[in-house]
Amino acid sequence: MSWWSTASIRVRLTTWYTVGLSLMMVVYATATFVAVRHEFLEQLDDQLHDDFETAEGFLAPAPDGRIAWSSDRHHDPDNDEDRGSDVWSAGGEAIYRSTASAALPPVAIAAATATPRYESVTTEESRWRTLTGTSSVGGRAVVLRVSRSEDRLRAQLREILVVLVLGLPLVVALAGIGGYVLARRALTPIDHLASEARRITAERLHERLSVPNHHDEIGRLAAVINDTFARLESSFEQLRRFTADASHELRTPLSVIRGIGEIGLHETRTPAEYKEAMGSMLEEVDRLTTLVDTLLRLSHGDAGTVRLSRESVDVGQLARDVVSSLGILAEERNQRLRIDVADSISVTADRLVLREAITNVVDNAIKYSPRRSAIEIRVHGDGDRAIVDVADEGSGIAAEHRQRIFDRFFRLDEGRSRDSGGTGLGLAIARWAVEANGGHISVDSGPNGGSIFRIVLPAGAATIGEHHEHPTQHRRGSS
Repeated sequence: MSWWSTASIRVRLTTWYTVGLSLMMVVYATATFVAVRHEFLEQLDDQLHDDFETAEGFLAPAPDGRIAWSSDRHHDPDNDEDRGSDVWSAGGEAIYRSTASAALPPVAIAAATATPRYESVTTEESRWRTLTGTSSVGGRAVVLRVSRSEDRLRAQLREILVVLVLGLPLVVALAGIGGYVLARRALTPIDHLASEARRITAERLHERLSVPNHHDEIGRLAAVINDTFARLESSFEQLRRFTADASHELRTPLSVIRGIGEIGLHETRTPAEYKEAMGSMLEEVDRLTTLVDTLLRLSHGDAGTVRLSRESVDVGQLARDVVSSLGILAEERNQRLRIDVADSISVTADRLVLREAITNVVDNAIKYSPRRSAIEIRVHGDGDRAIVDVADEGSGIAAEHRQRIFDRFFRLDEGRSRDSGGTGLGLAIARWAVEANGGHISVDSGPNGGSIFRIVLPAGAATIGEHHEHPTQHRRGSS
């Protein structure tokens, strides 16, 4: 594992900041040096141009017909050590050469043109900048070269380069220190969040992180962490509630079995009484088996290990089959089951799983509806959705219980549901079955009381035709 992968974010930010700033400073220093050097050369060339014009004024025809260098009218540039002037005739004869430029090689007369030419010439001792061109003196052409030493310019450039090179490490060091301080200040809120999050344990999930600023990145991170803690708290609460409820559900039949067994061992009874006691024990065993099997199904559903056999399912026909199978339960309570189905409402789902969802919802409506009441099952389409509504005439479900009604072992009427043999898992199974098929289930109050359970599924090639109401009444006795 490399050092970089184990370094802290603070160190990595400082390193990136320092490296980035160093590269920018190198680029800036290089560009500055090049620009200054170019500016200095331009100034030197401008000075050479002035020297060229001045030198032209020193040339004049002599009485003997020759061209002479006259320095009595102006300052003689030959007195300066860092600049000089040289003049040749068109035939290559040297007319004048200054002492300062004596070390420079002569000009190639054949290469001289009317256009002035700038160039740099290096000698054994120094480097010179020259300007060579032709001029006319008394109607005669001459080649004139003026020169200036680059030693002073190069010395100035060396000073600038030394300042840039020596100043760069200092700037980088200050940048690194500043970057570390900035990174430390920027990451301090994260350290604070980490210390606060560390103190929140499973027993203190109700606590939340402080969010000083909800609009910056740290505030949004704290808000996300708080949402995570809220979900964890809800999950832990559901787990504790589920554990308590499951223990209670398992303890009741076990206590009954134990009581029956102790009574049977305590007193001698007839074979018929022993047979009745064993029958009661088997009933409780069946109840335990049903409860354990249901819990196993839910656990497999939570783990996503249940394989669904998806096919095109006619939801209306499926609802009719459920009403037909549960009709005997409604008859026992003198209840009426009415079904209203639209034509050709189909979905792509697992037929058995979806049937179990509808069965559990209708069975729940039968258990919690009063005698001689009506339960209506309506299947219809809404755009690209298939909807199954199950409306009863019971006492309804309070708003604060609607979110928990699908939780495992949750009951509005504890005693009555146990007496009727319920486990409190029917609606939990219904929710899992609906969601496994890509839908969702909800509950709301009916317009005239009672509850309306709604199953919404994504429709597959659904079409809405005419409604057909089947007022089949499952009743026992007169209405």
